[in-house]
Amino acid sequence: MESNNRISAATIQVVETQIETNDPPETKQTLERLISEGFSEKVAMELLGTVVIAEVFGVMKDGKPFNIERYVAALNKLPKPA
Repeated sequence: MESNNRISAATIQVVETQIETNDPPETKQTLERLISEGFSEKVAMELLGTVVIAEVFGVMKDGKPFNIERYVAALNKLPKPA
């Protein structure tokens, strides 16, 4: 359970950094969209985190480099699962 909490915290930290640096800008835009659709900020951040985790998993599993187009496409699909 402890490692799950650390992974969740690290994932949220990545999302927060993306929002603070506006890199990519689509992360903040997606956060704002999800909140406007009625999601709490906490749930919206968790949804954004699922995209981060999916991208990291894909990079590790397939050995492919990070792909911004794929990442943004996954953000645009939220709240559906990444």
